[in-house]
Amino acid sequence: MDNRTRWRTAIVTTVVGLLAALTGGPARSAAGTQAGTQAGTQARLHPGAPAGEEHTVGKVTAFTAAPAEFRIQAGPATARIRFPTPETLHLELSPEGPFADPTGGDIVLPQGPPPPTRWRDRGDHYELGTSRLTLRAYKNPLRFALHRADGTRLWSETKGLTWTEDRTTQTLSRGATEQFYGAGMQNGRGSTSHRGKKVEVGVDYNWDDGGHPNSVPFYLSSAGYGVYRNTYAPNTYAFDDPVTATARERRFDAYYFAGRTPKQVIGGYTKLTGRPFLPPLYGLEPGDSDCYLHNKNRGERRTLDALKVADGYVAHDLPLGWMLVNDGYGCGYEHLPEAAEGLADRKAHLGLWTEDGLGRLADQVRAGQRVAKLDVAWVGEGYKFALDGCKAAYRGIEDNSDARGFTWAPESWSGAQRCGVQWSGDQKGSWDYIRWQIPTYAGATMSGLAYTTGDIDGIFGGSPKTYVRDLQWKAFLPAVMTMDGWAPSDKQPWRYGEPYTSVNRKYLKLKESLLPYMYTYAAEAARTGVGPVRPLALEYPDDPKAATDAATYEFLSGEHFLVAPVYEDKETRDGIYLPKGTWTDYWTGRTYRGPATLNGYRAPLDTLPLFVKGGAAIPMWPGIRSSRDRTPDSPLAWDVYPEGDSSFTLYEDDGVTRAHREGAAARQRVHVAVDRGGVTVDVGASVGHFRGKQTARPYVFTVHSRTAPTAVTLDGRPLPRGSWWYDPSDRGGALHVTTPRRATDRPFTLVLKNAGAVTG
Repeated sequence: MDNRTRWRTAIVTTVVGLLAALTGGPARSAAGTQAGTQAGTQARLHPGAPAGEEHTVGKVTAFTAAPAEFRIQAGPATARIRFPTPETLHLELSPEGPFADPTGGDIVLPQGPPPPTRWRDRGDHYELGTSRLTLRAYKNPLRFALHRADGTRLWSETKGLTWTEDRTTQTLSRGATEQFYGAGMQNGRGSTSHRGKKVEVGVDYNWDDGGHPNSVPFYLSSAGYGVYRNTYAPNTYAFDDPVTATARERRFDAYYFAGRTPKQVIGGYTKLTGRPFLPPLYGLEPGDSDCYLHNKNRGERRTLDALKVADGYVAHDLPLGWMLVNDGYGCGYEHLPEAAEGLADRKAHLGLWTEDGLGRLADQVRAGQRVAKLDVAWVGEGYKFALDGCKAAYRGIEDNSDARGFTWAPESWSGAQRCGVQWSGDQKGSWDYIRWQIPTYAGATMSGLAYTTGDIDGIFGGSPKTYVRDLQWKAFLPAVMTMDGWAPSDKQPWRYGEPYTSVNRKYLKLKESLLPYMYTYAAEAARTGVGPVRPLALEYPDDPKAATDAATYEFLSGEHFLVAPVYEDKETRDGIYLPKGTWTDYWTGRTYRGPATLNGYRAPLDTLPLFVKGGAAIPMWPGIRSSRDRTPDSPLAWDVYPEGDSSFTLYEDDGVTRAHREGAAARQRVHVAVDRGGVTVDVGASVGHFRGKQTARPYVFTVHSRTAPTAVTLDGRPLPRGSWWYDPSDRGGALHVTTPRRATDRPFTLVLKNAGAVTG
């Protein structure tokens, strides 16, 4: 029996304590457990199961209107229509009998009082709506179409809702150029359009290419709407002409979100089901996991032996934010307070794998645990169990410490973005593993999943080259870890020796220096629902190539970095698509004008194809190994690529506690403008307060320009030459400026006279 088989066999044998801890009742095998009573027959069905005789809703026989909802009778079937917000529609259909909501209060959050609504009888149809949306309900037979208030059609049914004994289907017309995204984590897919494809939503325990762990019953259309199917039942979306969306249950329950952009649609969905959580800063640093007790693959080790591995990170000058010290079946722990204290001395936090449930979580957190990794056995066929586990683990950390909840889960459902990182399970390190992961995590952002990732070079197999190549691009994901103990050799980033250790250090320290940039996007995700890792179609929805295979194997990290990983055993990369704008090669300074496709890009093992968008101003913490290296006197660096007028607003808080939820945070806007006189950098005052905020700090600027300035002024006064210099050999030309300590509550202006844009 190989490791993978042992892992999956163990799924059904490791949930005794877990079920008892969550439900308070007798434990049952995860393989045979229905997660609550919500799933019923439909959750036990698998794709392709017999559906029985199909029925289609018929002619309207009655209509009633109340202040907060409308009901339409069509024979024995009843439709219920509500508008939770001016741009959100909630449509339900019960073939007969009362309405039911198997999800209860698990997923959909309270939305406040409903907006004013209106309705009108138009003869062959009713019009129901808000100031932003109009739903047309055609009478014979009952058929729906959703429009904006200005008459623009978002979607229309080609026939009425249909149902069988165990599934319901909506059938929609497909626009001539309409594109579709979403459905959660779809391995090998998702960053480009699902148009013409069939997508399954449901747990299949397939963590390789073609699987769909961390599915989400939500999809997004380029026509300006998204759909969340409010259910725990598996779904199937066929984005053909017409589009069919099926849930394996005898009820229809869907929310529709209108938006002018994909970001607005994602915002509507996550307003309903919950914004992504804001991780602690250490959650955005690299993690390490292994079993340090009864590890048969490595010989007998004890929990405190994890500290020796943490020492390896320190000795090799490699960042480490947290460690799981018991990541293996049958691997417990001992001396937990000592392990937590020892990791803290090494600037890392303690994590535990919750193989045995949550019954002891409170004591573990009080002993120092700050990361909870959940098991595949947490997922029953109804999906509720996994979601409850995620929320309970998250809450357990917060109820027993002043830290933020931080969990990892391999299988989840809508709502899990509120409490955890979704990671794609156990894979074998290979070139193909790198390839199919690239669109997976970027595509998941289109479903409101802000933190998705996979283990560096998998947990099985792997090689020195694939480890380096996988680590390079994952440095631009918010969350990442290396999982040890399952492959023939250890998986820490120094294990293969040189030159691999130095390359890994280069990218992990770059990740560390970019923490203020990534953390700002994490705060944006918590505010808007839009995650940091983005497919090109999210930022460039009007670019037809962004929806095609041309953009499959690249992504944006924030708005400003375009990452095109090398996923073959080559030192060149073909097919790098650059969308509209100016793009600067991060390593050489060469600029390109998009839209353009690069072939033959030279990428030796130490080079990740990486491009920066013109106009970027990127905040950085230079020269650190850990976020804990920061002191009150540490500088804030800005890497600036001037073009036109642009700005970036830095977000800061204490990075650990929940005080930011009460407003303990600060924002600082940097505006960059280029004109004939040169480049002007306006640094605004840092507005807001939090514990540990720097009251003053030095600033370091790197301003990319093809021309040297004739002078540099700070608030109108010339800076001496010793505090600035121009290096024409630095990536095509860069000006370096260091300021004295400046009070953070006061703005200042830096002027680079006669300097030019990044393109020269």
